Amino acid sequence: MHDLAFVRANLPLVEEKLRSRGADPSILADFERLDTERRTAITEAETLKAQRNALSEEFAKLKRAGGDVAAISQRSGELKDRTAALEVTASAADAKLRELLQGLPNLPQDGVPAGSSEHDNVCEKTWGEPTKFDFPAKPHWEIGEELGILDFGRAAKISGSRFVVHFGAGARLERALANFMLDLHTRENGYAEVLPPFMVNSTSLFGTGNLPKFAEDLFHCDDKGPYIPGQLHENDHWLIPTAEVPITNLFRDETIDLSDGTISFTAYTPCFRSEAGSYGKDVRGMIRQHQFQKVELVKFARPEDSSAEHEKLTRDAESVLERLGLPYRRMLLCTGDMGFSSSKTYDLEVWVPGQETYREISSCSNFESFQARRANIRYKPAGSNKTEFVHTLNGSGLAVGRTYLAILENYQQADGSVRIPDALQPYMGGETVITKQSLGRAR
Repeated sequence: MHDLAFVRANLPLVEEKLRSRGADPSILADFERLDTERRTAITEAETLKAQRNALSEEFAKLKRAGGDVAAISQRSGELKDRTAALEVTASAADAKLRELLQGLPNLPQDGVPAGSSEHDNVCEKTWGEPTKFDFPAKPHWEIGEELGILDFGRAAKISGSRFVVHFGAGARLERALANFMLDLHTRENGYAEVLPPFMVNSTSLFGTGNLPKFAEDLFHCDDKGPYIPGQLHENDHWLIPTAEVPITNLFRDETIDLSDGTISFTAYTPCFRSEAGSYGKDVRGMIRQHQFQKVELVKFARPEDSSAEHEKLTRDAESVLERLGLPYRRMLLCTGDMGFSSSKTYDLEVWVPGQETYREISSCSNFESFQARRANIRYKPAGSNKTEFVHTLNGSGLAVGRTYLAILENYQQADGSVRIPDALQPYMGGETVITKQSLGRAR
């Protein structure tokens, strides 16, 4: 969410930034009118309050002198009624302004390239050469099903489309990846591990920018009827779309201590997404699923540190890919392809030879104070008695399912087996290769 005073003082800039994101700046058409209406009502109400206070003093003097106070009493009542009406007007205008500001996406940083879609993103670096084979490369869904470690058919039977069951070494590979990522981030990259709830309330989702705009992308637990914006109840639960939501809201409505620098958390959780609007896209395999697991990285930083922390967070995510020997590229997203809450985003895209393309595996974003303003997360700068909003950042470190499929496709062998990356072998009990599994029988 944006600061009212900033928008008021920089309206042309805000309109230009919104236009660069592909948003319609006409959303601000009522801003000046509502702002003027609100400020005028507040000013007039304060003036009338001062007049009423003066009348109260005059009323007291006249009453002590035994004079007639009827006229003063009537005028004071008129001022009281008018003040109350003005306060209602100011409150209504303020509510409309807040609703308007809540609907505005974050403004892109100056260095973000202008563009309207993913085709305008800028490749900043590549690491590793795309994997080549002397045999036809298969996609992960074929590899996994032939090895007996992935089963999409049985998952559809028990849950519906866009789910998968992992068996044997496949289930162990998922667990190995999560443990490997958590160990790397906590032992080497400076993150503290946290295990948050997998269900959150509407206020938490509002804080990260998921609500109210993206309700259809989420799974709502219909405890007490359908979700109605602004109406909360005791059993107000949503399945988390990412650990970013509960972790960011750990400090909602708090003033945190950043005197020792940035606070960094990592978490492994399931994630649940409806994938609304994506039907027909990536219908095969594990690219777009309703449930998947992810290791998340979340930072709370001082404003002067957030740009450097964004670069570090992105490098931390890249370090996972490099340790696993997976070729990738870093893309700087253009203004029209960034998420609603982001001011700058890097996407990491891993090479998947079975599909002969790069696929997003991590999105690393700096939200500046956008989320902190919505969630009221503050800190006190050194030497200041006033609090300011923190900057929040997050990224996948990494999406476990997409890392899994990238390993199947990049480490596949001609005989159908899959070699296990060296970094993962200690987490796989020393196994070096995944071969065909016997369903329900231990190896």
